[in-house]
Amino acid sequence: MRHKKATPNRSLRVNDQIQRDVAELIRDLKDPRISNMITITNVEVTPDYAHAKVFFSLLVGDPVACEEGLNEAAGFIRNGLFKRLQIHTVPTLHFHFDRTTERAAELNALINQAVANKAKDDEGEGTAS
Repeated sequence: MRHKKATPNRSLRVNDQIQRDVAELIRDLKDPRISNMITITNVEVTPDYAHAKVFFSLLVGDPVACEEGLNEAAGFIRNGLFKRLQIHTVPTLHFHFDRTTERAAELNALINQAVANKAKDDEGEGTAS
């Protein structure tokens, strides 16, 4: 029973290590599609360590082109992980653009718009009375 309890912590450590190592390895890529303003936001490794979803965000650049470039370079990056990680199976990497910050900005704009509309409504009611 003790072994099963330790496994989630191990997978979290592996996720964190892959996140750090992938971020470093991406700096060495020469592909013009891959922006140097990239951040690895999260890594989700399957329980059998066969696959890893690597989520990234961009400050500047085309997310679609960057995702294509990263997925084409996934084998090269995985090869770099083989040299760094101390695990039996190094996962196949699958890169995905993380839309969290994009969605947060959209929601923030909607909230600001709703607050502004509410202020206008309150203002209009105050002058009509």
